[in-house]
Amino acid sequence: MNKTVLPYGRQWISEEDIQTVVETLRGTNLTQGPKIAEFEQALASFCGAKYAVVVNSGTSALHISCLAAGIQAGDEVITSPITFVASANCAFYCGAKPVFADIESETALIDPIEIEKKINSNTRAIIPVHFTGQSAKMEQISSLVKSAEKKWGKKIYLIEDAAHALGATDHEKKIGSCSHSDMTILSFHPVKHITTAEGGAVLTNDPELYQRLQLFRSHGITRELGLLQDRSNQPWGYEQHELGYNYRLPDLLCALGISQLKRLPSFLERRRQIASRYRQAFSDIKGVGLLVDRPEQQNAYHLFIILLNFQNLGGRNLFMNQLQQESGIITQVHYIPAHTQPYFKKKLGTRWGDFPKAENYYEKCLSIPMYPAMTDPDVERVIAEIKKLVSKN
Repeated sequence: MNKTVLPYGRQWISEEDIQTVVETLRGTNLTQGPKIAEFEQALASFCGAKYAVVVNSGTSALHISCLAAGIQAGDEVITSPITFVASANCAFYCGAKPVFADIESETALIDPIEIEKKINSNTRAIIPVHFTGQSAKMEQISSLVKSAEKKWGKKIYLIEDAAHALGATDHEKKIGSCSHSDMTILSFHPVKHITTAEGGAVLTNDPELYQRLQLFRSHGITRELGLLQDRSNQPWGYEQHELGYNYRLPDLLCALGISQLKRLPSFLERRRQIASRYRQAFSDIKGVGLLVDRPEQQNAYHLFIILLNFQNLGGRNLFMNQLQQESGIITQVHYIPAHTQPYFKKKLGTRWGDFPKAENYYEKCLSIPMYPAMTDPDVERVIAEIKKLVSKN
């Protein structure tokens, strides 16, 4: 096989991106400098939020969001079983209990009806996952949260996991604007819409949450005069107000993020072009299923997933290996249901059979190449090779 390898996803770094990083390397600040605030302001502006706090990973963003919400032992945090484990681990980090709510079969997004079944007096937060780049039903989930707050007489935080969804919209509102939530988290891993190598962010419109997010990002320490208990204004003064972490994102990586963000509109346009071609090609092929795109939402297409009956194809492992070895096409599975992971089974007592829709989706799903650097011939190659394998079996 001499064909170029096509991964399921990867970054697209331009010469301008490289030069931006080189300039920062040659500058004064590699970390804790002006590029951080510049990147945060650019993110907040793009998403339509008041504030952004950048951190060193999407996982860190989830963690400080839970910390800012005051989540602690005895609390429950509801999320989807079809997600990367970090969406649930952030509850464990705070001593709380993750609780899973099953998905909608047609979209693989968390089902508001299932969320409603799980809300109780211990619920402290809900983390809907905007899986593949499409928004969960935030208006409906927000309404559920407001009703539950009245019923239980307590604040329930709504934290959007938008690691897949930078650039997506819901009823023409940008994901990240926090129109229906307290906070929204993003990820800048290389396979995401923009990259800072590793990195993430939390967006919010709440000034108090913003202040707490900043504290938890950097050791719980502040130098802001308005927050200091010692008002003597010594130039070296700082105070630790919380048990925070070193989750800072360096200037070097923020510089890359600023450059990448300028290219995001073109990245999104190309992802949607590829998705449109995939949908056209696969929609009429017997044996290939597709997740539904809701008309009131605009998908950012972090992933493109096809649904196959692998029992008729010799098994998923064989199918994936054939694509890679014969055609250079690398596919992936998103995700093994979180509740079936050994750690969750041990800590929560979950097991196979608990969430039938999530498990049924998992048995069929396959993520195929989706990234803006793909050429039209690359896309056609993916289509042709999958068609060939499906028809052969």
